[in-house]
Amino acid sequence: MPELSHRRRQLVLAICCMSLLIVSLDVTILNVALPAMQTDLHASTSGLQWTIDAYTLVLASLLMLAGSTADRIGRKRVFIAGLVVFSLGSLLCSLAPDLDALIWFRMIQAVGGSMLNPVAMSIITNTFTEPRERARAIGVWGAVVGISMAAGPLIGGLLVDSVGWRSIFWINLPVGLAALLLTLKFIPESRAPKARRADPVGQLLVIALFGSLTYAIIEAPSSGFTSILPFAILALAALAGLLWYEPRRDEPLIDLRFFRSAPFSGATVIAISAFSALGGFLFLSTLYLQNVVGLDALHAGLWMLPMAVPTFLCAPISGRLVGSRGPRISLLIAGTAMTASAVLFAGFEAETSGVSRFIGYALFGIGFGFVNAPITNTAVSGMPRAQAGVAAAVASTSRQLGQTLGVAVVGAVLASGVVASSYKETFVSAARPGWWILVACGLAVLVLGAVTSGVWARGTAERTAEKLSSVEVREAAGINA
Repeated sequence: MPELSHRRRQLVLAICCMSLLIVSLDVTILNVALPAMQTDLHASTSGLQWTIDAYTLVLASLLMLAGSTADRIGRKRVFIAGLVVFSLGSLLCSLAPDLDALIWFRMIQAVGGSMLNPVAMSIITNTFTEPRERARAIGVWGAVVGISMAAGPLIGGLLVDSVGWRSIFWINLPVGLAALLLTLKFIPESRAPKARRADPVGQLLVIALFGSLTYAIIEAPSSGFTSILPFAILALAALAGLLWYEPRRDEPLIDLRFFRSAPFSGATVIAISAFSALGGFLFLSTLYLQNVVGLDALHAGLWMLPMAVPTFLCAPISGRLVGSRGPRISLLIAGTAMTASAVLFAGFEAETSGVSRFIGYALFGIGFGFVNAPITNTAVSGMPRAQAGVAAAVASTSRQLGQTLGVAVVGAVLASGVVASSYKETFVSAARPGWWILVACGLAVLVLGAVTSGVWARGTAERTAEKLSSVEVREAAGINA
């Protein structure tokens, strides 16, 4: 990628953030619309889970393929394709005649979304090469999630109450079109110096692992252990296949050498934990506010503001902290705040004071605002720039996998305890184990943040980066590694 002026780099960042905005908006808007969709489409709890997880599951399965493909054939080209497919999928979702069609159209959306965020992060990584400047750019990137959290529920609530849930997908169309036109004009093409070969076997194993695991979790409450056992076995077999097959490839879909770096491995698990907490938090709190407290979509959306505003404000602060002091402080703050929020919600009853609810949302927003920058920065820092797309895609995959698992696990716990005939009366007690699962997620962020950001962990990262760089040099010279 050619050296760009400061103004041009900021413009590239803004365009990439537009792609994150529509993908993030899609999640927060959809959560506010869940009760309306449940009524209109006669959906069960598992049906609601699939409207979210069909999207995040396909996204998680294809992110690494999209990242490596972008490094190989051109990041701008893949980014443009992603904008087109995502916008088309959004249009189809707004026209879905029933729940099954909506789930399939959400999967089309996800195919486009898989080409957006990891590729955009790779573009940012190759545009902002100075470490502090890159950390700050990633902080801005994280702040966009806060914007989507603030705007998504409000826009979604207004649209659901005034037009209907189908209109929530329309918002993606003008933003996607604007991002497409700006990308064509202002983002330069870039690719890795050495093209990576496709890994179809690895890709199929990833799809089998994520798909069978998610299906087993979501369908367990309604289908029973015997029915989901084959899918659980398939997930274990796919995981074993990945661990055996990928190290034997010269250019694997998942480069397991990355995980020799303790900070990278820690960032991956932290991403899964933090976004599991986010997915479960949004799923439970939306149903709680509308189906238990009795708020309409707009007022439920307003209750997301105490979470969204701290996320928006804390993300750039976290980016600056990571750039100047490293990831530890941000991760410790994130883990503490998210844990405290989940503990508070675990003690909620059907009639809880607005003050307690406000504090719970604000704490979660603070924690989530601080967690994004260290995840992304740790994932790409120290890795060879030629593999920036793959490294960023692993981080993005971890996020989406976490969100998928959060909705699947928490939703399954809720579905196993809630009674349809007395939904409001049984919801709070059925949801309480789910909140304690989110407590465990927050503690994982806290503990791993402390363990994987010290001197020992940095040493493993330096040794891993050195080995990866030396292998790259030998491969570029045509010498066998």
